[in-house]
Amino acid sequence: MTSTQTVGSVGSLWRYPVKSMLGEEMNAALVTKRGLWGDRAYGLIDRSDGKIASAKNPRKWPQLFSFRATLADPLNAGQIAPSVRITLPDGDMVSTEQSDADEALSKALNRDVTLRGISNASPSHSAGTSEEYWPDIEGLDYRNTVTDFGLPEGTYFDAAFVHVLTTATLDRLRALYPKGRFEVRRFRPNIVVSSPEGEEDFVENAWLGRTLAIGDDVRISITVPCPRCVMTTLAQSDLPNDAGILRTAASYNGANVGVYASVLRGGKVRRGDAVQLE
Repeated sequence: MTSTQTVGSVGSLWRYPVKSMLGEEMNAALVTKRGLWGDRAYGLIDRSDGKIASAKNPRKWPQLFSFRATLADPLNAGQIAPSVRITLPDGDMVSTEQSDADEALSKALNRDVTLRGISNASPSHSAGTSEEYWPDIEGLDYRNTVTDFGLPEGTYFDAAFVHVLTTATLDRLRALYPKGRFEVRRFRPNIVVSSPEGEEDFVENAWLGRTLAIGDDVRISITVPCPRCVMTTLAQSDLPNDAGILRTAASYNGANVGVYASVLRGGKVRRGDAVQLE
C-alpha cells in the first residue's frame, strides 16, 4: 500500500479563458473533468487557414500576450464557454457577448480571426490544429522550424486539462540561471504548489503515475512531464524576452517544467489547501 505524503499547499490558481492570452489568478476555483472551470473556454481561429491562434508561433501571432482575458461572471459555473471580457493592448475592452467582437479582435491583431467558444465548436474543429515555432536551442526538436500540432478533440488545450507546477522547480531553475526571471506567469500553470521551505528540485518528475489529493475533494492523476516551448521566453507585461529561460530547462530537465494531469474527481480548490501525494 502506497503511503500518503504531504508535498506542499496550493500557492496560487490560474486560468486562461482564451487560449494563448494572459489570464487571471484566483483564490479559489472549481475543478471539473475539463480542468479548472472556464480555462481555455475560447480560441481564436485564423480565417485564412482555419488554424487555432497560439503564442507558440510568435512570428505569426506576436501580440497575443498583450491581450488579457477574464471571466465576466466568475461565480456562475453553468456554462462550458462562459462570458469573457478581453482587454486589448490599447486598454479597450471586448466582451464575448458583443456582436462585433470578431471585428474588434481582428483589427487589434491585424489578422482576420473568429473567436469561438468550445461549446460552439463545429464538428470540423473537433481535431483542431495549431502551429509551434521551435527556436534554435540545443535540446529541442525541429530547431528553427515551424510545425503543426493537433489539439485534443473538441478542446483548446495543447495536451491536458490541468498543468501543475511547484515552487521547488522554479527555485531550482533560478539557482541554475540567476539572471533569469523564472516567474509563474512564464509557465502558465493552473495549480502552483508551494513546496516546503528550502526545497529546490524538479520534484514533479517523481510524481508521474501518482495521484495528487488537493484539499478535501479534488483528486488528479499526474500523467506526463510538461514540455516547454518558445512561449516561456516571450515578453509579457514587465517580463523581458529571455531565451535563457527555455535554454536552462532544456539543458537541465529535458525542456520540461511542471507536469500535466487528468481529473479523477472534481470539486472546489482554494489557496492554502493541502496537497498530498498518494
